[in-house]
Amino acid sequence: MHLEFTEEQKMLRESVKTFAEKEVAPLAYEIDREERFPSESFKRLAEMGLLGVTVPAEYGGAGAGYTEMCIIGEELGVVCCSTSATWGAHADLCVDNIRRNANHAQKKKYLPPLCEGSRIGGLAMTEPSSGSDVLSMKLRAERRGDSFRLNGSKIFISNGPVGDIFVIYAKTAPEKGAHGVSAFIVEKEFPGFSRGKKFEKMGWRGSPTGELVFADCLVPAENLLGEENKGADVLMSGLNTERILLGALSLGISRGAFECALKYAKERIQFGKPIAAFQLIQSKLADMSMEIELSRLITYRGAAMADRGLTRELNLIAAYAKLFTSEVAMRVTTEAVQILGGYGYMKEFPVERMMRDAKLQTIGGGTSEIQRLIIAREILSAK
Repeated sequence: MHLEFTEEQKMLRESVKTFAEKEVAPLAYEIDREERFPSESFKRLAEMGLLGVTVPAEYGGAGAGYTEMCIIGEELGVVCCSTSATWGAHADLCVDNIRRNANHAQKKKYLPPLCEGSRIGGLAMTEPSSGSDVLSMKLRAERRGDSFRLNGSKIFISNGPVGDIFVIYAKTAPEKGAHGVSAFIVEKEFPGFSRGKKFEKMGWRGSPTGELVFADCLVPAENLLGEENKGADVLMSGLNTERILLGALSLGISRGAFECALKYAKERIQFGKPIAAFQLIQSKLADMSMEIELSRLITYRGAAMADRGLTRELNLIAAYAKLFTSEVAMRVTTEAVQILGGYGYMKEFPVERMMRDAKLQTIGGGTSEIQRLIIAREILSAK
């Protein structure tokens, strides 16, 4: 497969890169330290028309594809993983989910304010007792006339503490197991909805993560996303593209750490010469550069496949991308810290933050262990 960006995609990359370097990067240390939502960057992303990347123009979006989404996620991730993650939770997990699965009335109601940034979106899937085994969720949704009553909670929700609109998964027919899950669009103003604990994290500290609580939360039946008891289809429809986008974010983290380490290695003088002149440092830089290039190839191959609608084939490629890029991000950021030595361990340089941010890439969106199981299943079932 020949991977080449169009002129429009190249222009998008330059635009986002310039924005990231001039406006996002200067805030990265601050929002990490203060664990605060990057409101300034979110507002600017809205002004740039980047909150509804895949949404058709009739609903206020850019009408672009997953390749464009990955370009944005990567360039933001180079300078600030938290900003990229917060944007992704909104633009992909919430907005693109609604774009794919909602009816016209739901799209008309919810997509314009999400695209213009007046409402912040998120997705709530994980529960205290269901992580990788997501379909064992306990959140219950019972039909009561023209509404559903939700009872239970969700945990580790990106944008949870600040979000206005969430895509929620709940059991509507527990006795049917995976065939008894439904998806809903839930507004923070719905009676019975509240926010629980906000979590302090090792990384992604500027991407707020929290608990959502539903106590007889009243959700109109018209807010059912897709068909009742077909929520697993809604859920599965977005897992591969989420993993591809997380691959782009991991790629961005790796690039950011590598660029910092390369610059430092050229400038740091020891024993009368730049440390980049030493073979062991050169070996590290060579491996980092190679793995970043491979991360780029697998990520954008996945994005191109998603844009072409190759859903079945994407299962394996998305798992490859998610697994490989996340583990590369851990290796690259760790080596970057090593190259910078004592300075790499200090917050004066961004590589220590990047190393902390990289760890979640191997956990969120499906752990590395789950990705290996998916890969094994796909290759063993191939004819």
